[in-house]
Amino acid sequence: MANGVSQIRKSVMTLALPVTVSSLLQRTEGIVAVFLVGGLGAIPIAAVGLGQLLAFIATTLVSGLSVGTNVVVAQLWGARRRQDAGQAARHFLGLSVAVSLTLMTGGILLNRFAMQLLGAAPDVLALALPYSTLIFLVIPFTVFLQVLSSILQGTGDTKTPMYAMIVVNLLHVAVAYPLIYGRWGLPALGVKGAAVAVGIAEAVGTLYLAIRCRPLLRPSTHLRVDFIRTIWQVGAPVSGERIVQQAGILIYTKIVLLYGTVSYAAHQVGLSIESLSFLPGYGFAIAAATMVGQSIGAGKYTRAKLENWEANRMATLIMSVMGLVFFFFPYALLRAFTSDEAVVELGTVFLKIVALLQIPLALTMVLAGSLRGAGDTHFIMVATTIGMWAVRVPIAFVAGVWLHLDVSYVWLAMIADWTLRMALMLWRYRSERWRTIQVIR
Repeated sequence: MANGVSQIRKSVMTLALPVTVSSLLQRTEGIVAVFLVGGLGAIPIAAVGLGQLLAFIATTLVSGLSVGTNVVVAQLWGARRRQDAGQAARHFLGLSVAVSLTLMTGGILLNRFAMQLLGAAPDVLALALPYSTLIFLVIPFTVFLQVLSSILQGTGDTKTPMYAMIVVNLLHVAVAYPLIYGRWGLPALGVKGAAVAVGIAEAVGTLYLAIRCRPLLRPSTHLRVDFIRTIWQVGAPVSGERIVQQAGILIYTKIVLLYGTVSYAAHQVGLSIESLSFLPGYGFAIAAATMVGQSIGAGKYTRAKLENWEANRMATLIMSVMGLVFFFFPYALLRAFTSDEAVVELGTVFLKIVALLQIPLALTMVLAGSLRGAGDTHFIMVATTIGMWAVRVPIAFVAGVWLHLDVSYVWLAMIADWTLRMALMLWRYRSERWRTIQVIR
């Protein structure tokens, strides 16, 4: 038994580490784009940031397709139905073509309206509009990267998507710099060059993943309606969950903005630092979803429980250590981001609060991953809605808008939110209702 647990622990780490690196690289691509245009001034930085925001909102809608792909492929792979897994993967790629073309068309037609709605100044809009248009033109590659990565992760291969993101990041930097500033004989395209570089890099990354997926994606004209129905049943709640979460964060951020520039800056810098703890949590969540999905597909429910336990234990350990760093060394972390003492002072309070979040956050993320692996995505959407809209937003509103308490009380609403979500996830997992869900037939 001890040997079996040790093997599971090794498998969890083998799956989780590449996903963590991939997540870091995905985040790095956007940060590097802003950094590279930094030499052009504040307006280009704002333009690129605004374009990235719209693209992020658009691709949030694809999250359901990616998660559904991972769950279905993992369960079919665990059941040793490799041919069916290949057919499912082909269907998901077909859906991703339709979805990406819809996002591309909608983004190009609506990006000006969206930017004006967000209050973009005319000089920012003049640069952001062509950048955003180009980003939406190449957004199919962004979608394909996500879906192809999910297919490979469902088979237990998390290293290949990591290699793809390494290629994407290196190529992005190599192409973006000369295209932005006109070096090495290339035209100086400014922020347009940043968008072109994203398209080239992600196109190459997509091609690399498509080649690696080729053995699984054999041509077929057979239409499986059951796979399309399954992706809707599993994926729609995931997209709903992400939309609910992002809408809540938008309202919550507006409440923080009421406290002024320093409070908002402390909030944003603190979130950037805390996001480092999300990366291992996300890695273990994907590992849990893949391993639990494969074990359920194989009918090995006891093994699925052990995999969930190990992923939770390791994520909690790592994120607890990061919580201790946030709590005891906030000043050093904040000084790496800003020299404004007022922001550092308030940011210290923020980091000490989010330090207390790390254990509930770790358990929630991994338990949600395990439940997704079982196909129980509807309950996760319900838990997210309750935590965000029945706890965080109301508490923040009462503290910030009604009672005008210190901003720390608004931040404390995050603890209440994630603690409740953790309790709901634990209750759902222990009820074992996820065992009765039939994702594949």
